[in-house]
Amino acid sequence: MNFWEKVTGSDMTKEMKSFELRVKKLPADYQVAWEKVNTNLWAYSDFTGRNLMPILDGVLGLLEETAADGQSVQEVLGDDIKGFCLALVGEEGAKSYRDKWREQLNNNIAKKLGK
Repeated sequence: MNFWEKVTGSDMTKEMKSFELRVKKLPADYQVAWEKVNTNLWAYSDFTGRNLMPILDGVLGLLEETAADGQSVQEVLGDDIKGFCLALVGEEGAKSYRDKWREQLNNNIAKKLGK
């Protein structure tokens, strides 16, 4: 990735387009699940969202493998997709905006209190 791609985000656009092409090959119920996972994960992105690209790639790979094995999407992700996403980003150490703001607020209060 060169500087221009990093600044403009074109590298991420290319990667997201390749994800969408891969998703179109999945069964319809897997496509719906992907949309839900994709939507839920973006709350845990950093400023650019680059921290989510490996996570999204891994989830999509999981969906592709299990679809090829003939498993249902409920067997793979369960009924709680939001919980699945939370567990997934927790493993990767990604923080939501709320977590980052809480940490920043706590640090600011600690500085004001002289700690």
